[in-house]
Formats: sequence, C-alpha cells, structure tokens
Amino acid sequence: MIDRRSFSTSLVAAAALASSTAVAAQAARPKARNVVMVHGLFADGSCWSEVIGRLQAQGLNVTSVQNPLTTLPEAVAEARRVLDRQDGPTVFVGHSFSGMIVTDAGVHPNVSALVYVAARAPDAGEDYAALAATFPTPPASAGIVYDGDEGRLTEEAFLRDFAGDIPTAKAKVLYAVQEPFHKALLTGKTTNAAWRTKPSFYAVSTDDRTINPNLERFMAKRMGAKTIEVKSSHLSLISHPDEITRLILEAADLKR
Repeated sequence: MIDRRSFSTSLVAAAALASSTAVAAQAARPKARNVVMVHGLFADGSCWSEVIGRLQAQGLNVTSVQNPLTTLPEAVAEARRVLDRQDGPTVFVGHSFSGMIVTDAGVHPNVSALVYVAARAPDAGEDYAALAATFPTPPASAGIVYDGDEGRLTEEAFLRDFAGDIPTAKAKVLYAVQEPFHKALLTGKTTNAAWRTKPSFYAVSTDDRTINPNLERFMAKRMGAKTIEVKSSHLSLISHPDEITRLILEAADLKR
C-alpha cells in the first residue's frame, strides 16, 4: 500500500503537471453570453439567487440547474441537457459537490470557462474521498444523518458548519428547503477533467467548515485556476455574492 507521504508527493507532482496544462488553457477565449450554474448537497437551484440577479443585470442569460442529487451520471446528464440549450459560449459554475459535475460535463463544446465555488475538483477517475482524506476532516461531515438511502445535514450542523456566516433567520429558511442526497451520489467518479483544457477559476472559502480550505487551495493550484479567497463560510455564493459575481464575470471576459 502507498503510504501517506508517498501519496502526498505524487499529488504534488500531478498538481505541477496539471497546473502547467491549465495555464495554457487560460489563453484568449470568446466572451460568454450564458452562465449555467449547478448546486451541491444540502441545497437546491435557488441557492444561486443572489448571484443570478447580479449576472442578469449585466445582460447575461443565466440558468440554474436543478441537480437531482441521485447519482453522478444522472446529475451530469441533467447539466448536459441544459448546456445543450445554450446558444453560444457559456461559463459553467459549480458549488461544493457540483464541482464534480462541472469537471465531468465541462468538456461540453458550449463551455468556454469553468468556475468553482468552494467546490470539488477531482481529476478524471480520481477517488475524491481518498484525496479529501489527506486533509483534516471538516466539521460538517459529522453532521450528516441518513434516512435510508437519503442523507441531509442536521439543523445544528447546517447553521454552524454549512451556513456559518449567514444570518440565523435566513439560514433556517435555507435549511428548511435543503434537498436530500442519495448515498449512491457519493460513489461516483468523474470520467473527464474539463479543467485540464478549459480556463478555470476558483473561489476558496477561507472559513469553510464543509470542505477543508487547504483542500480547496490544493485543487485550485493543481488546475492552475485564477483563484480568489473569500473570508466566508461554505456558502460564499449567498454571503458574498458580489465577489462571486465578479469572478464569474471575469470568467465570461465581461469583468467591469
């Protein structure tokens, strides 16, 4: 079995190679007129509402995919159907778990750039759980409870570890509408790594208690992404929508 030090060394080497490839992908790209967004676990498509309005004000066509949270192939297929409907260059944005979807479906020809918001960003076929295990486990993991095959966060974990910088009253509304995920969703592996060939952008949440911030930094560096750091909980798209909007506009080559 490979030991932890050897595994970490191999990750660093892989990151260096992938980063050089991704930097080349940051070359000139067409201006995007569409943005497609995908939500992660413990949420639904409305979690992007704060960002959607800001992007629409800039004249962009925005669609928030309703991730079925069943299996990774089904989630990727749903995103691809939305990408098929776009009429030109499209920025593909994912939060949290949906970084898996962005990574896999992002090879779609309509996608001009990728944006990861505190999101998973595995390599093709990579065991994300094994990668995450090389970093300290974030507190939110202990708050997941299951009802049969469906998982969700407890209210305490949701308010403290998922939405920690959201006003309590608003966070409770978000908790009330969280979608349960199926256990099978967590077993999926990506078949593509779109960030190897598409310009990529990453927003790290520095106070994240759902994904380890250092894991986010590692994934962002490995892909050679243009990276910003936001002093935020896991839900920077809600607590810091201006920063996230600016990053998406930069990915669209429309930053003002």
